[in-house]
Amino acid sequence: MSKTDDFIKTLTEGQYYKKEFLILGTGILDGKPISGAQIKIPLKTMNRHGLIAGATGTGKTKTLQVIAEQLALKGVPSVLMDLKGDLSGLAKPGTFNDFIKNRSEVIGVEYQPMGFPIELLSISKEKGVRLKATISEFGPVLISQILELNDTQQGVISLIFRYCDIHHLPLVDLKDLKRVLQYITNEGKEAIKKEYGQVASASVNTIMRKIIELEQQGAEHFFGEKSFDVEDLLREKDGKGIISVIRLTDIQSRPKLFSTFMLSLLSEVYETFPEQGDADQPKLCIFIDEAHLVFSNASKDLLDKIEAIVKLIRSKGVGVFFCTQSPTDVPDSVLGQLGLKVQHSLRAFTAKDRKAISKAAENYPLSPFYDTSEVLTSMGIGEALVTSLNEKGIPTPLAHTLVRAPISRMDILNSFEIDQVVANSLLVEKYNVNLDRESAFELLEKKLAKVDHQQAKAELEGPKPRATSTRTSHEDSLIEELSKNTMIRQLGRTIFRELTRGILGSFSRNR
Repeated sequence: MSKTDDFIKTLTEGQYYKKEFLILGTGILDGKPISGAQIKIPLKTMNRHGLIAGATGTGKTKTLQVIAEQLALKGVPSVLMDLKGDLSGLAKPGTFNDFIKNRSEVIGVEYQPMGFPIELLSISKEKGVRLKATISEFGPVLISQILELNDTQQGVISLIFRYCDIHHLPLVDLKDLKRVLQYITNEGKEAIKKEYGQVASASVNTIMRKIIELEQQGAEHFFGEKSFDVEDLLREKDGKGIISVIRLTDIQSRPKLFSTFMLSLLSEVYETFPEQGDADQPKLCIFIDEAHLVFSNASKDLLDKIEAIVKLIRSKGVGVFFCTQSPTDVPDSVLGQLGLKVQHSLRAFTAKDRKAISKAAENYPLSPFYDTSEVLTSMGIGEALVTSLNEKGIPTPLAHTLVRAPISRMDILNSFEIDQVVANSLLVEKYNVNLDRESAFELLEKKLAKVDHQQAKAELEGPKPRATSTRTSHEDSLIEELSKNTMIRQLGRTIFRELTRGILGSFSRNR
């Protein structure tokens, strides 16, 4: 048996596929692509998560595009984080040329240009469906993360959330959070001290300053209502899974907002989706570009929670894929949970780079056909080392792969085309509305005004005879009156009845 035949046999037997699969490309041996050595990824294992890594300009974004296309053709929706603005072209057909024709023939696939149903979303002022969440839904852990609080300040935030949960004060936007912070150090100081202990004014002042900094970064566009329902990510059109592209090009300088939003999304998906187990295909795939932004400043406690979500969200039928420059950007505890690994070329300009490449090579199975460290630095654009899990859950043989070309546009949409996509969206009308319902800010202002009015009235009327009842004339305290308010039970997704805090302190809702 020739080396080429042995190579094809090893790949074919190792991949072990009987059900639906994605064709990513074809194997390369001794620098040449081999026909008949297609690299196939079982659809069944796409909920086992993955990594797409490589230096800038090596083609990892196009690989992400290819995978999203293939998933959509199988009816699987996906969510793509677009920090560089490269992925809007999914909506339009690609361009056929001789280069793409030759590549497709070698891989053994037919190139049929087509556009895909996409939804453009945004957490800022970018055009598209507005993604919003309330402060309450975000939870104390993520709010503390985005504000970069120390342990003492995190304790204050946890106290506020606990207080507002118990006394039915919806924390909808940053205005509500600031008002409650003012309340616990002013009008409600004694009540808070009696119920929870002394809260240091210095800690509250620091938190207030950090909230103001966050507002200056445009966070007020994200916090509020109407909250986005993650079930709207699970849609199909004409038999194709809808690709949700979250446009994040204008928040690259605000990594905290991006990373915390991503963790909130993962937490919401985990808490909301029902258990599915191992199905023949995933329910949803989420691709997190520039994944190092999620991990670079995360505390150990938060990393533990991310690891827990990655481990558990698989059973909900959800696959999470991290896209970054080097595998070392992802913590080992998370990296060990990833079934699919697509590694594009790495650059070795310094001794530190060479050490990183040696470490990266250790993340892949040994191969009789390659020196992994050498291949990692010699691959061309659109080539990658690939290993995944077969349908038995066994890692497939490592394959130097010529990745197929995207069948959608590899360039971005122009402004007019973006406007067309947004105009045809069914979700824009649902979510692009400005709501400012009665929440913690308004309720506190209203109740405090009422107390002031009652006190002023009592002073004008003069002292009254002592009542025979053992209760005082001020029996309805501010806290009791706030808890009696019935309007809060009508605030849609900010309803606080029968809610519990989930793995990241965010709400899980019974739908």
